[in-house]
Amino acid sequence: MVALGCDHGGYELMQEVKKFLEQKGIAYKDFGTDSTASTDYPIYAKLVGRAVQSGECEKGILICGTGIGISITANKMKGIRCALCHDVFSAEATRQHNDANVLAMGGRVVGAGLALKIVDTFLSTPFSNEERHKRRIAQMEE
Repeated sequence: MVALGCDHGGYELMQEVKKFLEQKGIAYKDFGTDSTASTDYPIYAKLVGRAVQSGECEKGILICGTGIGISITANKMKGIRCALCHDVFSAEATRQHNDANVLAMGGRVVGAGLALKIVDTFLSTPFSNEERHKRRIAQMEE
């Protein structure tokens, strides 16, 4: 299951992500927001982060206007490795090397077509499980 969260700046792009996940048959839990009315991104970053921390959801996707604030908030949470990605290569590399469990994007930065390729890559790329990457992830968690 994938946890989804966005603020007003990511609302429209998140609607596209939800349609994409539905077409792919990927289960998700939507933690909001539910409109383009101004709201605070930390609320949604924390809801998604808690769902990933608890194991309720395997991965998360967060979207705000730039992706910056929502990713900073998520990364303050123990065990969350949130990667801000605006290209496919970064989405692939962060899964392979960092075992990122949350993807962040900027709804005002990346268009829907590219965003869906990023989501697909993030969700389908496995962690390499190489010793050097496991060692580095352990160092992040210290």
